[in-house]
Amino acid sequence: MLLRKIKHSLYFALVKVLVAFAPSVSYLAFAGPGSSRQLCEHILRGGQRRLLVVTDKPLRDLGIADKAVEALVAGGAELAWYDGVQPNPTFTQVDEGIAALKAHRADAVLAVGGGSSIDAAKVIAAGGWSDENPRDWVGFGKVKHDVIPIYVIPTTAGTGSEATMGAVISDTETKQKGVLSGKGLQPAAVALDSDLMLGMPPAITAATGMDALTHAIEAYISTWDRGTRTDYSRRAIRMIFDHLRTAYDDGTDREARDGMAMAAYYAGIAINQVNVGNVHAIAHQIGGKYGIPHGLANALVLPHVLEFCRDEAEEKLAELAVLVGAADAGQPRAQQADAFIAAVRELSAAVGIPETTAEVKAEDFDYLVDLAVNEAAGYFAPRLLDPASTRAILGKIAA
Repeated sequence: MLLRKIKHSLYFALVKVLVAFAPSVSYLAFAGPGSSRQLCEHILRGGQRRLLVVTDKPLRDLGIADKAVEALVAGGAELAWYDGVQPNPTFTQVDEGIAALKAHRADAVLAVGGGSSIDAAKVIAAGGWSDENPRDWVGFGKVKHDVIPIYVIPTTAGTGSEATMGAVISDTETKQKGVLSGKGLQPAAVALDSDLMLGMPPAITAATGMDALTHAIEAYISTWDRGTRTDYSRRAIRMIFDHLRTAYDDGTDREARDGMAMAAYYAGIAINQVNVGNVHAIAHQIGGKYGIPHGLANALVLPHVLEFCRDEAEEKLAELAVLVGAADAGQPRAQQADAFIAAVRELSAAVGIPETTAEVKAEDFDYLVDLAVNEAAGYFAPRLLDPASTRAILGKIAA
């Protein structure tokens, strides 16, 4: 463990040096009901007329994807569609999307959907001006070439991918998820349109909302104090505690939908600066192995990882307890930290997230532990993940 800590410290120092010389990132978001029209008009004003729309078939069948791009059609844009994205998108789907992109000679890519569609669209766009194999881009900052402009209209409030320069794609052969990143994967502009989220089913509302909460918490307790991550993660956490239950109970509540859309975006900005943490290190493995939706995987793991790093993150967890009203400012810090973890569990239960899943199998623990510990070594969490603790967490979520 000592050697792993030393290697992690050296890695942390190297990343900070590399990031210091990296280009700055800009954000542009149109927000509120009907903002998808504003984004489409923005795209047209930029002179882009040939677009590939990346989405999933259910959104097309429901008419949601077509509604999102009405202003593009009205403005004379020529659209091609790739609607083959599925939960936990794969490199095979990316290859299909790249073929559609090149056949259409698109000058921009528009993602309409949840995190799966957004992540797939990013890597599809990266393949538009490249003949490289996208599988070779797995890793930190390996997408180094110019990328076709990416625009995003999320239809869920949780992934945060609309605000980040990263994407997660699954390999069907290895059953592993690969994280790809590069400045070119940063969306040029997004629309946070609550009108497109009003019909989101409660289960998806819950899972994506807990996904956003995971992002915000992991950014806040990160040991990398960089940029505006503290401010944006605090905003996101407060908004999620204010709005997630209402959005889950009444999907037509536009104020709650607007609040969750902004919270997910803020959380995305936060992790775009300091990355995620141990929750994702474990969740990525059970998502890749069993196909568990990413938001649900995070929600299952989150409270156990907070318990795991409770002592190291006590001060920040205590601050969050006061922020969300789970504890009073005058209470002992240890009680405040415990109160926040309890509040996370309570919120998760209130929106129907189960405590365990029958999908995770004990016979796979060795495989999952190795992958999770290796991935966690690249994150700046308050406590370095170790094999024994990872196995214990898996045991707690396995039914």
